[in-house]
Amino acid sequence: MRVFNNSTLAGYCREYPSADQALRLWQKVAKKAKWQNSAELKKDYPSASIVNRTRVVFNIRHNEYRLVIAIRYDRQRIYVRFFGRHMEYDKIDAATI
Repeated sequence: MRVFNNSTLAGYCREYPSADQALRLWQKVAKKAKWQNSAELKKDYPSASIVNRTRVVFNIRHNEYRLVIAIRYDRQRIYVRFFGRHMEYDKIDAATI
């Protein structure tokens, strides 16, 4: 998969240093992945929440943070839409952000 918004991920790592290692691990796995659908994604990330056909929420660092992505399986692209603590996540709509 090609992960767009890498600079955004780097910014999140600086803003949330305790999430740096876990977020970089997620990025490494996602870049190597060849997911064709949500079932394949769930094999690598069983705890991921499939919001709809284009949105997925990942628990990062033992569920301390949430990462929301938009995904295009047909184009092998991931777009980072949101990263933050649960309190911040509760203020957004993961389906539309």
